[in-house]
Amino acid sequence: MAGILTSLRNTVIAGFVFAIVLFLIYYSVQGYDGYAFGAFFFRWLHVLSGVMWIGLLWYFNFVQIPNMGKIPDEQKPAISKVIAPAVLWWFRWGAMATIVTGLILAAFNGYILEAISLGLIDGVPKHSMIGIGMWMGAIMWFNVWFVIWPNQKRALGIVEADADSKAKSARTAMLFSRTNTLLSVPMLFAMVSAQNLF
Repeated sequence: MAGILTSLRNTVIAGFVFAIVLFLIYYSVQGYDGYAFGAFFFRWLHVLSGVMWIGLLWYFNFVQIPNMGKIPDEQKPAISKVIAPAVLWWFRWGAMATIVTGLILAAFNGYILEAISLGLIDGVPKHSMIGIGMWMGAIMWFNVWFVIWPNQKRALGIVEADADSKAKSARTAMLFSRTNTLLSVPMLFAMVSAQNLF
Protein backbone atom coordinates (compact mmCIF):
# COMPACT_ATOMS: atom_id res chain seq x y z
CA MET A 1 0.00 0.00 0.00
CA ALA A 2 2.90 2.36 0.74
CA GLY A 3 4.04 1.94 -2.87
CA ILE A 4 0.71 3.36 -3.99
CA LEU A 5 0.41 6.17 -1.48
CA THR A 6 3.99 7.43 -1.58
CA SER A 7 3.76 8.14 -5.31
CA LEU A 8 1.20 10.68 -6.55
CA ARG A 9 1.18 8.98 -9.96
CA ASN A 10 0.42 5.60 -8.39
CA THR A 11 -2.22 7.15 -6.12
CA VAL A 12 -4.03 8.73 -9.07
CA ILE A 13 -3.80 5.51 -11.11
CA ALA A 14 -5.22 3.55 -8.15
CA GLY A 15 -8.10 6.05 -7.90
CA PHE A 16 -8.97 5.51 -11.55
CA VAL A 17 -8.65 1.72 -11.16
CA PHE A 18 -11.14 1.85 -8.28
CA ALA A 19 -13.46 3.96 -10.44
CA ILE A 20 -13.23 1.32 -13.20
CA VAL A 21 -14.09 -1.36 -10.63
CA LEU A 22 -17.17 0.66 -9.66
CA PHE A 23 -18.11 0.92 -13.34
CA LEU A 24 -17.80 -2.86 -13.71
CA ILE A 25 -20.05 -3.35 -10.68
CA TYR A 26 -22.56 -0.89 -12.21
CA TYR A 27 -22.33 -2.70 -15.55
CA SER A 28 -22.92 -6.12 -13.98
CA VAL A 29 -26.01 -4.87 -12.11
CA GLN A 30 -27.52 -2.32 -14.51
CA GLY A 31 -26.26 -3.37 -17.90
CA TYR A 32 -24.76 -0.84 -20.29
CA ASP A 33 -26.70 2.01 -21.86
CA GLY A 34 -24.29 3.97 -24.05
CA TYR A 35 -26.17 7.26 -23.93
CA ALA A 36 -26.75 7.19 -20.17
CA PHE A 37 -23.15 6.23 -19.53
CA GLY A 38 -21.85 8.91 -21.92
CA ALA A 39 -23.87 11.60 -20.15
CA PHE A 40 -22.67 10.33 -16.78
CA PHE A 41 -19.05 10.06 -17.95
CA PHE A 42 -18.85 13.67 -19.13
CA ARG A 43 -20.62 14.88 -15.98
CA TRP A 44 -18.06 12.93 -13.92
CA LEU A 45 -15.16 14.46 -15.89
CA HIS A 46 -16.79 17.89 -15.52
CA VAL A 47 -17.05 17.47 -11.74
CA LEU A 48 -13.48 16.12 -11.45
CA SER A 49 -12.15 19.07 -13.44
CA GLY A 50 -14.27 21.53 -11.48
CA VAL A 51 -13.05 20.16 -8.16
CA MET A 52 -9.46 20.67 -9.32
CA TRP A 53 -10.17 24.19 -10.58
CA ILE A 54 -12.32 25.52 -7.75
CA GLY A 55 -10.26 23.69 -5.14
CA LEU A 56 -7.14 25.49 -6.30
CA LEU A 57 -9.03 28.81 -6.58
CA TRP A 58 -10.06 28.42 -2.95
CA TYR A 59 -6.53 27.32 -1.98
CA PHE A 60 -5.21 30.61 -3.38
CA ASN A 61 -7.87 32.72 -1.69
CA PHE A 62 -8.30 30.93 1.63
CA VAL A 63 -4.72 29.71 2.23
CA GLN A 64 -1.93 31.18 0.10
CA ILE A 65 -2.87 34.86 -0.28
CA PRO A 66 -3.93 35.42 3.36
CA ASN A 67 -0.75 33.77 4.67
CA MET A 68 1.89 35.28 2.36
CA GLY A 69 2.45 38.17 4.78
CA LYS A 70 3.36 35.67 7.52
CA ILE A 71 6.11 34.03 5.47
CA PRO A 72 9.63 35.43 6.02
CA ASP A 73 10.99 37.19 2.93
CA GLU A 74 13.82 34.68 2.50
CA GLN A 75 11.27 31.84 2.24
CA LYS A 76 8.89 33.54 -0.23
CA PRO A 77 10.85 32.41 -3.32
CA ALA A 78 9.82 28.83 -2.49
CA ILE A 79 6.22 29.90 -3.03
CA SER A 80 6.72 32.25 -5.98
CA LYS A 81 9.26 30.15 -7.88
CA VAL A 82 8.13 26.59 -7.14
CA ILE A 83 4.65 26.21 -5.62
CA ALA A 84 2.69 29.03 -7.30
CA PRO A 85 3.78 28.17 -10.89
CA ALA A 86 2.84 24.51 -10.34
CA VAL A 87 -0.52 25.44 -8.79
CA LEU A 88 -1.21 27.88 -11.62
CA TRP A 89 -0.55 25.16 -14.23
CA TRP A 90 -3.14 22.84 -12.66
CA PHE A 91 -5.44 25.81 -12.03
CA ARG A 92 -5.43 26.90 -15.70
CA TRP A 93 -5.86 23.44 -17.13
CA GLY A 94 -8.51 22.54 -14.52
CA ALA A 95 -10.44 25.60 -15.75
CA MET A 96 -9.98 24.55 -19.38
CA ALA A 97 -11.06 20.96 -18.73
CA THR A 98 -14.08 22.17 -16.75
CA ILE A 99 -15.34 24.46 -19.51
CA VAL A 100 -14.70 21.93 -22.29
CA THR A 101 -16.36 19.01 -20.47
CA GLY A 102 -19.26 21.28 -19.48
CA LEU A 103 -19.89 22.30 -23.07
CA ILE A 104 -19.60 18.68 -24.24
CA LEU A 105 -22.04 17.63 -21.51
CA ALA A 106 -24.54 20.34 -22.49
CA ALA A 107 -24.27 19.36 -26.17
CA PHE A 108 -24.51 15.64 -25.33
CA ASN A 109 -27.69 16.24 -23.34
CA GLY A 110 -29.17 18.47 -26.04
CA TYR A 111 -29.54 21.73 -24.11
CA ILE A 112 -26.45 23.73 -25.10
CA LEU A 113 -28.28 26.42 -27.13
CA GLU A 114 -31.09 26.62 -24.60
CA ALA A 115 -28.61 27.08 -21.75
CA ILE A 116 -26.38 29.57 -23.58
CA SER A 117 -29.52 31.63 -24.33
CA LEU A 118 -30.43 31.42 -20.60
CA GLY A 119 -33.62 29.52 -21.39
CA LEU A 120 -35.02 32.29 -23.58
CA ILE A 121 -35.38 29.89 -26.53
CA ASP A 122 -37.66 27.45 -24.74
CA GLY A 123 -38.61 29.11 -21.43
CA VAL A 124 -37.47 26.11 -19.38
CA PRO A 125 -36.34 27.25 -15.89
CA LYS A 126 -33.77 24.46 -15.66
CA HIS A 127 -32.11 25.75 -18.83
CA SER A 128 -32.12 29.28 -17.43
CA MET A 129 -30.42 28.16 -14.23
CA ILE A 130 -27.82 25.92 -15.89
CA GLY A 131 -27.21 28.74 -18.38
CA ILE A 132 -26.55 31.21 -15.56
CA GLY A 133 -24.05 28.74 -14.12
CA MET A 134 -22.45 28.22 -17.53
CA TRP A 135 -22.07 31.95 -18.16
CA MET A 136 -20.55 32.50 -14.71
CA GLY A 137 -18.18 29.60 -15.37
CA ALA A 138 -17.27 31.11 -18.76
CA ILE A 139 -16.52 34.48 -17.14
CA MET A 140 -14.38 32.75 -14.53
CA TRP A 141 -12.56 30.73 -17.23
CA PHE A 142 -11.90 33.95 -19.19
CA ASN A 143 -10.53 35.60 -16.03
CA VAL A 144 -8.18 32.66 -15.43
CA TRP A 145 -6.72 32.53 -18.92
CA PHE A 146 -6.78 36.19 -19.99
CA VAL A 147 -6.41 38.18 -16.77
CA ILE A 148 -5.09 36.11 -13.84
CA TRP A 149 -2.48 34.07 -15.72
CA PRO A 150 -0.91 36.94 -17.72
CA ASN A 151 -0.73 39.04 -14.55
CA GLN A 152 0.66 36.18 -12.48
CA LYS A 153 3.41 35.64 -15.06
CA ARG A 154 4.56 39.22 -14.44
CA ALA A 155 4.02 39.11 -10.68
CA LEU A 156 5.99 35.87 -10.28
CA GLY A 157 8.79 36.93 -12.60
CA ILE A 158 8.02 34.26 -15.21
CA VAL A 159 8.17 37.10 -17.74
CA GLU A 160 10.26 40.26 -17.36
CA ALA A 161 8.60 43.14 -15.54
CA ASP A 162 9.78 46.02 -13.37
CA ALA A 163 8.92 46.19 -9.66
CA ASP A 164 5.94 48.54 -10.15
CA SER A 165 4.49 46.37 -12.90
CA LYS A 166 4.95 43.25 -10.74
CA ALA A 167 3.12 44.87 -7.82
CA LYS A 168 0.29 46.12 -10.06
CA SER A 169 0.01 42.72 -11.74
CA ALA A 170 -0.08 40.91 -8.38
CA ARG A 171 -2.94 43.15 -7.25
CA THR A 172 -4.86 42.69 -10.51
CA ALA A 173 -4.43 38.90 -10.34
CA MET A 174 -5.60 38.90 -6.72
CA LEU A 175 -8.67 41.03 -7.45
CA PHE A 176 -9.74 38.83 -10.36
CA SER A 177 -9.06 35.72 -8.29
CA ARG A 178 -11.33 37.18 -5.61
CA THR A 179 -13.90 37.95 -8.31
CA ASN A 180 -13.80 34.28 -9.32
CA THR A 181 -14.15 33.25 -5.67
CA LEU A 182 -17.23 35.46 -5.40
CA LEU A 183 -18.68 34.01 -8.62
CA SER A 184 -17.87 30.42 -7.64
CA VAL A 185 -20.55 30.35 -4.93
CA PRO A 186 -23.57 31.36 -7.08
CA MET A 187 -22.12 29.44 -10.05
CA LEU A 188 -22.07 26.23 -8.03
CA PHE A 189 -25.56 27.02 -6.69
CA ALA A 190 -26.86 27.44 -10.26
CA MET A 191 -25.20 24.23 -11.48
CA VAL A 192 -26.39 22.09 -8.59
CA SER A 193 -29.88 23.59 -8.43
CA ALA A 194 -30.38 22.99 -12.16
CA GLN A 195 -29.79 19.29 -11.51
CA ASN A 196 -31.76 19.02 -8.27
CA LEU A 197 -34.43 21.72 -7.99
CA PHE A 198 -35.88 21.71 -11.52
